[in-house]
Amino acid sequence: MNLLPPLSLYVHIPWCVKKCLYCDFNSHPLRSDVSPEDYVDALINDIEVHRRQIQDRVIQTMFFGGGTPSVFEPVLIGKIINYVKDNFTLSNDAEITLEANPGASDRIKFEGYRKVGVNRLSIGVQTTQDHLLAKLGRAHSGHEAINALSEAKKIFDNINVDLMFALPGQQIDELRRDLSGVLEFVPEHLSIYQLTIEPNTWFYRYPPKLPDDDLASEMQFEIESIVNECGYDQYEVSAFSKPDRQCSHNINYWKFGDYVGIGAGAHSKLSGTQGVTRMVKYKQPKRYMDGVFSGDAILSSQIIDSESLPFEFFMNALRLNSGVSAELFEKRTGLPVNVVDSHLKALEKRGLVTFSDSVIKPTTTGMRFLNEVLQEFL
Repeated sequence: MNLLPPLSLYVHIPWCVKKCLYCDFNSHPLRSDVSPEDYVDALINDIEVHRRQIQDRVIQTMFFGGGTPSVFEPVLIGKIINYVKDNFTLSNDAEITLEANPGASDRIKFEGYRKVGVNRLSIGVQTTQDHLLAKLGRAHSGHEAINALSEAKKIFDNINVDLMFALPGQQIDELRRDLSGVLEFVPEHLSIYQLTIEPNTWFYRYPPKLPDDDLASEMQFEIESIVNECGYDQYEVSAFSKPDRQCSHNINYWKFGDYVGIGAGAHSKLSGTQGVTRMVKYKQPKRYMDGVFSGDAILSSQIIDSESLPFEFFMNALRLNSGVSAELFEKRTGLPVNVVDSHLKALEKRGLVTFSDSVIKPTTTGMRFLNEVLQEFL
């Protein structure tokens, strides 16, 4: 690890209009006693904690995630971007993404975000069907979702749309309508996820009836067929893009790049002379903010041991259809690729990966059973 990997900055805004029934992210309903201005001050103090680690490095991408970052006014998002520009080295062509939900944004906000430096918008549509949105506990309607896309296209030339499938009671014709409604706007990028039931969610406590595995697989094939026909390339398990419009921020994650996470519950991964360190900030916003101002915002920090590095690397890298080079494995982990030779041969024998011309690549089957592939490295 002589050469440090690319560096990204993740900014977590933990509040939403309401908590969705399936959501296991660190998000909280917006309360009137919360001061967005104070939280932004905490974020700025938080990034200063990392100055020694990143002051001589170039930040290639920024990503405002949540929660719902679009509950914050553009002036506050701009304050963070400007602080980073003025006090650190932000690449001149940095990709700066902001997540927005249709129920917490409008044309005026979109124009404001664009003006303060956001150049990529990610809109959380999930579905355009009102009855399915209600089942998910979403705070917007299908009409609001389509309207948000229409307004965003007038302002941004780099848009991602989040969709979900295998929703409670969803039929394949409803999925087709979702795809048709979104593709009409020709977004540059699509992120399409199968709904999974996660612990600590309303759906975990009260499980809804989901489409069976056969129908979910049929939906997956339908998505890939329709989206590919419309000129999108599936470059990752859940990501599709127009040519040269992949998400640079997420590619840095998947290629085991470095990132600093600021905000409640944010994760960081940084490479240094001692190896690769992961750290997590306190999740509860008030505890996090108090911690930032008292110098104690980090919940946990650990150096990844060499035995765990292959799993950590492939957990990310094997999400990419194109795979990764053996050289990248060695650069990112500091380990020779022969330490995973036996594992790769075992996976090749099972038809889950290929390893040729020094490229480690998941097969179509391996992509569908990624968790099974990763078990090999545990």
